[in-house]
Amino acid sequence: MKTVILAGGFGTRLSEFTASIPKPMVEVGGKPMLWHIMNIYAKYGFKEFVIALGYKADVIKDYFYRFSTIRNDLTVDLATGNIDLHDTKALEDWKVHLIDTGLNTMTSGRIKRLMPFLGNESFMLTYGDGVANVNIEKLVEFHRSHGKLATVTAVRPPSRFGGLGITDDGLVSHFVEKPQIGEGWINGGFFVLEPGVEEFLSGDEIAFERDPMEKLVEAGELVAYRHEDYWQCMDTLRDVQHCDQLWRSGEAPWKVW
Repeated sequence: MKTVILAGGFGTRLSEFTASIPKPMVEVGGKPMLWHIMNIYAKYGFKEFVIALGYKADVIKDYFYRFSTIRNDLTVDLATGNIDLHDTKALEDWKVHLIDTGLNTMTSGRIKRLMPFLGNESFMLTYGDGVANVNIEKLVEFHRSHGKLATVTAVRPPSRFGGLGITDDGLVSHFVEKPQIGEGWINGGFFVLEPGVEEFLSGDEIAFERDPMEKLVEAGELVAYRHEDYWQCMDTLRDVQHCDQLWRSGEAPWKVW
């Protein structure tokens, strides 16, 4: 099963970085967000990716084109141009399709443009800026169990501020930094979709989260997989710094080894 990652947006809320690189290439712990997301899927054996490119597509293409040489020691024969890698044992065994889906294309249009590359089979889809400790294997099993066209992972968003537990006499009983909100569910990405969703997709100017998802709901074809545990959208500089600290401390919940 292929995994589509939407990586073509402008990322304007992370303008500190995105003037020069696309949002999924912002680094957490020395590696792009895109790598972190792919690693989540690879843990469960899903290692073929279709990356929907747009804004600064060349940066993402260049990263994967040079992936082997960046990650390993090498010898370059300047006379012939041959490159010999010293050690490739640590390289990820992933297949990555890099498809330019247009600079200004919205998410529905990006998915629609990718359908010819996905074939007549189920596929997964997520955003290029969100990490979670979702069990992908259980997510796929859940999707197959209900027989509908689409599954979305429903998550509880993290609070923007720390949470306080306060006793009746005013003492603080506990403090939790950025806890998950206790009520309400939002779209956390990590979709599983059937090829039949194509008939619900609109043109380049439409977001998948609007008309297509609304029509899937009306048709009774969208089911939520509730993920009660960790999820984080790296949408602001503060989010990126928080995730970077978690990764470097060895306590990142989405870390898979």
